[in-house]
Amino acid sequence: MASSSVSWGIEIGAAAIKAVKVEATGDGGVRLLEYANIQHPKPLSTPDINPNDVLRVSLGALTSQHDLSKAQIAISVPGHSAFARFAKLPPVEPKKVPDIVKFEAMQQIPFPLEQVEWDYQTFVTPDSPDVEVGIFAITREKVMERLSMLEEFGIAPSHVVLSPIAVYNALAYDLGFDNQTPGTIIVDVGTTSTDLVIATPGRMWVRTFPIGGHQFTEGLVEQFSLSYSKAEKLKREAEDSTHARQIFQAMRPSFANLAQDIQRSIGYYQSLNRDAELTRLIGVGSTFLLPGLRKFLKQQLSIDVYRVEEFKKLRADGEAEQRFNAVSLNFATAYGLALQGLGLNAVGGNLMPVSVLRRSMWREKVPYFGIAAGIAVAASASMFLFPLRDGQAAREHQAPMVVREAADKFKQLKAEADAAGVLAAIETDTKAAGLMAMLDRRHVFQQLTADVQSLLDAAEARRSGWAAEQQVPEVPGPAFLVHSVATRYLPPVAAVEGDPAMQGGEVAPDPLQIAAFPRVECTITLHTDQGEPGKFVRDVAERWMRTMKARKGAAYAVVAADRWASVKDEKGGDDVAQAPMPGDGSGGRGAFGGALAPGGERGARRISGTEDGVVMLPDGTMGQMSRRIRGAILVGGADGPEIIGGAGGSKQSVDAAADVDKLADFAAIGATSEPPRRGATVTGTWYIVFKPAEADAAQDGGAK
Repeated sequence: MASSSVSWGIEIGAAAIKAVKVEATGDGGVRLLEYANIQHPKPLSTPDINPNDVLRVSLGALTSQHDLSKAQIAISVPGHSAFARFAKLPPVEPKKVPDIVKFEAMQQIPFPLEQVEWDYQTFVTPDSPDVEVGIFAITREKVMERLSMLEEFGIAPSHVVLSPIAVYNALAYDLGFDNQTPGTIIVDVGTTSTDLVIATPGRMWVRTFPIGGHQFTEGLVEQFSLSYSKAEKLKREAEDSTHARQIFQAMRPSFANLAQDIQRSIGYYQSLNRDAELTRLIGVGSTFLLPGLRKFLKQQLSIDVYRVEEFKKLRADGEAEQRFNAVSLNFATAYGLALQGLGLNAVGGNLMPVSVLRRSMWREKVPYFGIAAGIAVAASASMFLFPLRDGQAAREHQAPMVVREAADKFKQLKAEADAAGVLAAIETDTKAAGLMAMLDRRHVFQQLTADVQSLLDAAEARRSGWAAEQQVPEVPGPAFLVHSVATRYLPPVAAVEGDPAMQGGEVAPDPLQIAAFPRVECTITLHTDQGEPGKFVRDVAERWMRTMKARKGAAYAVVAADRWASVKDEKGGDDVAQAPMPGDGSGGRGAFGGALAPGGERGARRISGTEDGVVMLPDGTMGQMSRRIRGAILVGGADGPEIIGGAGGSKQSVDAAADVDKLADFAAIGATSEPPRRGATVTGTWYIVFKPAEADAAQDGGAK
């Protein structure tokens, strides 16, 4: 079993894997046993590389050079890949805090809780009754992807911690943070992002922004037209270079961006905590080795700036301590992770999936279960003979006469009860059960909304750089505009006797093989102005659909044809907002989003989600559409005026027509128009299928 007094802290960074092995000395201190700094063959931020392949090479080097068994293991996840939210709790009893925190987590985390791993830490400020909570979360997909890679190399961590929390724990332990410690800003500049932690007595606050050593390197690549690897080497050797002045001049914009984001973070924190006094900044990370960075930040922020030179409470034997202190600037995160494994952390936040921890504990206890099972078998065998002997003796003796008479009487009474129908099955009333069943799957549309949002997010992420990649003009605005999302429930279709499919006749088309399950047909209509819309939609739609189909643990399965989305160019110049949408006028109750009704150019708009024919006039009033006259909408009740010009025309019809003409004129005055969009309309259809667990297992087995 893993020792609770020895711990490995492993930071899997974008430039290297840094690991520290420490041991608790029993007096509250720790001793350094080993450390490792495995540089990646190429930084993970290098263009055109596969990060997972690079990580496997570095993890293989780590496990081949160091024994990671018989010790607790804590790993980090980058701050930019997780969530850290802070909020003040209302005054409640301590036993109700977990329920309040869970409610707060549902509001703060932008994913359903069943799709994330999350934990929290409460903070209490001295001399203040307020309780603040820090909520930390990561999507289950991301953490399981990282754990599956570690499992390939036999690494079984028991702690998964955000990098900024690990850095805070390292400095809080080593510098002895307490209620008298002045307000401190901790800045950890990584390869692709920077973690900023603000520590004040009794609490901490975290923000991550996308500026790191990668941006400094990119500045050199653009200024001197170098390859990425040569620019990285030039950055490290800048101080000793004969062109140091030109090198630092090329990196100056990155210096300014870093200082600006730090200043913005400090300003935001102080707007929330006006009584906070921040007196110093402590920097960690190899970027702080750049000459002039500390001086620049001190001038820009008007605050004292320090960097970690050594860890005061970490001791080692012989020259190992001196060697480690020389590189300690890069090991703050690994040090904090190792302290977490020993239970010496100031802030919690373990994002390790509980199911994985249980499996790990079970594997460790299996040998002990085997020993216990052997003892139990031996004890059972020793006691088995006594019941066997007693049972044999009982069978050799006949039951007394009174017992036999009672048994015969029971059989007689049971036969009479059967004949009278007393024991027949009672028909139950299923109305109450049916009403309760209406609550089943009520969360499906919330999940569907999240799916649609993930499609829009994927399109926004792909839009960045699309114009340059396709060599087309860049288009402002969002990648997709949503016109409508419509849903239609389809019940399962079961084969019965007489079905053509059972008799060898024509089989109903079911190319996706989902007709046997209850399902919902989802149709989305979008508009895009991106250049090369066909390529753009195909790229985004196929990537998104692969993600949806591969998702595990959702309430339903996503099924769609290979080309589930179609694109129609709008070369005619028509206003897309005026075009008819799926569900307009005849859509099901699941449709949402709207479009202009016929006659909408006169200022009347159909109200989506209501009964057919309900319209809103420009003055905000609503009415029932009776008919259209000369492009306008005549509003009236079910017994509205007759058709003008018909055989039954009357003065009332003529007056109504005149009123409509006046309404059309007023509507034309108040109507607004938008510039026409010249892009493409995207229509996609997929299905969300409710399959039982055994059906999923059968399909998986068949695929294998």
